[in-house]
Amino acid sequence: MRQLCIDCEGPITKNDNALELCQHFLPRGGEFFPLISRYDDFLAYIARKKGYRAGNTLSFILPFLKAASLSNKKIIDFSRQSLLLISGAEKILPRLAKKIPIFIISTSYQPYVQALCQRIKFPFRNTYSTHLDLDKYHLSPEEVKRLNQFLDEVLQMPAIEISGVKKKNNLSAPSRKAIKRLDEIFFHEIPRMSCGRILEEVKPLGGEEKAKAILDSVRKTGSTLSEVMYIGDSITDVEALNLVRKAGGVAISFNGNHYALRAARVACISPHFLPLKILVEIFYKEGKEEVEKTLKEGFRNIGGKVREKLFSFEPPPDLEIINENNLEALILKSESMRKHLRGEEIGELG
Repeated sequence: MRQLCIDCEGPITKNDNALELCQHFLPRGGEFFPLISRYDDFLAYIARKKGYRAGNTLSFILPFLKAASLSNKKIIDFSRQSLLLISGAEKILPRLAKKIPIFIISTSYQPYVQALCQRIKFPFRNTYSTHLDLDKYHLSPEEVKRLNQFLDEVLQMPAIEISGVKKKNNLSAPSRKAIKRLDEIFFHEIPRMSCGRILEEVKPLGGEEKAKAILDSVRKTGSTLSEVMYIGDSITDVEALNLVRKAGGVAISFNGNHYALRAARVACISPHFLPLKILVEIFYKEGKEEVEKTLKEGFRNIGGKVREKLFSFEPPPDLEIINENNLEALILKSESMRKHLRGEEIGELG
């Protein structure tokens, strides 16, 4: 049985919930989060730290959010109020879920995914996300003070420049200095504090964990990996996209960044969810070969009204099979759409 596995933030919603929590609850949180995110990208894909999983930004920021008195209820309330969906997703995805097995596989915090499921009436049991219970942790006034000192220190650090960098030795001296200090804070100093439990116990569902979630979903449905369509958009989707693509399934980057596009087979660049609906339905009914045939033919065989609506969007969608010749052009176009829909701050993140 063919099935769809889809990321949440990017393909379904425009939010970056963790960034927005930092912006709302931390002083200068909009500066703090991108720096920690770049550090996360460095550890995962340049240093390739043993046992490290992409997406650990979501655990790194939690002691600071807890020190700012963030609670489970505040996360849920904020997530409900701030939800922003990709055009068409709210109506289309629940309808597809009535016909096709669909699983949302997200690095996002569980309360955010719960808020989304309530909004679009999607079965929460068919989701995977980062489990979080902030209320079980308690910080002393001394720890709150120390965490605020760390926060101030991080905000004084230079930006970590990793664009085009493949080895640690190629980093600039300021970036190396910042990374060394962040290593001390997150792998030595905070772990010695009681709030170090948060870093130890909260395991973001990113990288290899998303790939494991796909395998678990396949066991539930009795499918094979070649019967999976996976849709993602960022660095946390690389392993999932690679897993599905190499197994003969359909791996799609939806308004993805360069990490996602280099791992995917298909690029979907669109301001609306409709192109994904078309690809999902073709895949479910007729398989991967028909998806690729449709992409090569340019939707000539799609019904007139649907085709007319598809290309009425501004800018019009671009759907292509990724190859060496078009990859760089697709990265430019996809990252531009990503920033257009989700804003410069989110668009710049890995």
